[in-house]
Amino acid sequence: MREQAPRVWMRGIHKVYPDGTAALKGVDFHVHAGEIVALLGENGAGKTTLMKVLSGLLRPTRGEVWVDGRPVHFRNPSDALRCGIGMVHQVFTLVPPFTALQNVLLGQEGTRVLSPLPEASARASVQALLEEVGLEVPLDVPVESLPVGVQQRVEICKTLYRGTSVLILDEPTSALTPVEVDEFFRFLSRLRDRGTAIVLITHKLREVLEVSDRVVVLRQGVVAGELPTSSATAEKLAELMVGQLTALRVRRTPRAPGQPVLSVRGLTVRNDQGRVAVRDLSFDVREGEILGVAGVEGNGQSELVQALTGLRRPESGEVHLEGERVPFLEPLALYRRGLAHVPEDKARFGLALGFDLVENSILGRQREPQFLSWLGRLNRPVILRYAQELVRRFHVVAPDLATPVRSLSGGNQQRLLVGREISKEPRLVVAMHPTRGLDVASTLYIRELLVQMRDAGKAVLLVSADLDEVLELSDRIAVMYAGQFVGLGPAEAFRRETVGLLMGGVVPAGDADAARAPSPH
Repeated sequence: MREQAPRVWMRGIHKVYPDGTAALKGVDFHVHAGEIVALLGENGAGKTTLMKVLSGLLRPTRGEVWVDGRPVHFRNPSDALRCGIGMVHQVFTLVPPFTALQNVLLGQEGTRVLSPLPEASARASVQALLEEVGLEVPLDVPVESLPVGVQQRVEICKTLYRGTSVLILDEPTSALTPVEVDEFFRFLSRLRDRGTAIVLITHKLREVLEVSDRVVVLRQGVVAGELPTSSATAEKLAELMVGQLTALRVRRTPRAPGQPVLSVRGLTVRNDQGRVAVRDLSFDVREGEILGVAGVEGNGQSELVQALTGLRRPESGEVHLEGERVPFLEPLALYRRGLAHVPEDKARFGLALGFDLVENSILGRQREPQFLSWLGRLNRPVILRYAQELVRRFHVVAPDLATPVRSLSGGNQQRLLVGREISKEPRLVVAMHPTRGLDVASTLYIRELLVQMRDAGKAVLLVSADLDEVLELSDRIAVMYAGQFVGLGPAEAFRRETVGLLMGGVVPAGDADAARAPSPH
């Protein structure tokens, strides 16, 4: 039991939005100096809302925030920073062309109009901070040229440079390799040892158990449980989050794969800047199997998926579906040939957020005869019945079918999207980051649907930066680095450590075979 008073103490925090949604219903929360508290909960449980209140981004409807034994009232994040509270968001707020040092100093120019960044005078203090907390950052390199893991260090350094002693991290490991995650946890331990209070928002139970001192679980806007990490198990935390005992892994039985459904040969694709993102790539995805592609974002995965789904024209190569060569077609034409696509950005490529559930349920299928009347117009009664069945079958929670999709939680948006794609009865499913940002229950549900597709004889190409997901679901694994597969083989041939190193472009000693040019099969 700690004797010192909490560094931060939130009492009876309520937050009711203008539309009447009660995101927080009397939450008590505290964190001590030199402590890492993991904040868990399903999507919509109130985790991020609570931390936005603490960091000054939101004002509570009622309740109190105390810092160092004094009540405070934050009007904005600057007020919170003056009290030593800073939040690093999941989406970085860096300026890509600026150097790391310029990004750290941004906002420190002073009050005079057009006053320059104090680079020369501040360099020594920034370097001293990096050395104190054990971070390595190349200060003179534009951040757009830095790997994601190093960009995250810049974001954290930027927050710490402003005197932060209470650090809030929102899903900080979502785009890191396992090696980078281990380094990041060592960094958090050093921060804790120097007295920093850390709040870690995450969905990854394994990481919670590894790095935190205490766990607070929110459910539907209230505290469902709080316990020291030493007394926690993944099963107990999942039960607190969901409200009942729940499985944590998908049951997947061995299955002999069939013939190739998708065959890719010599595929080369350029990115938006004209640089080669996918380089001479060849592979197959067979019926009744999940081929999982692991890798850190930015190594060509997005361009690969866009090329396969008709969203980006490749420079060269061939693609065959069930033995028939297909030209690089528009997405709708590929859908008619048996392709289903779960995109990485559902707001941009998968859903029309301003449309309601009925309209989104047939998005991309609106020209199919089953949804048209004899006059060629949309058959509203038929579409309505179809949407009702889709929502029922895939457990989409919504007030009614006329609800705009943007009003749904992320998990329910993803259930609607995946349900729509699977309902096409496809031969090939291409899914990229299908469970990113989802809670335990929604993650398990989506993963079960992908395994069901595999068990029904479909071919599934799973592209994910979540190594646990790839290892759990895949029959074969490919590791993508710098636009190529640096390893491809049966899932049981890959150790977690090996995949993690390959994701970072490192060939582990004794595993050189994994980095040889892999067979497409």
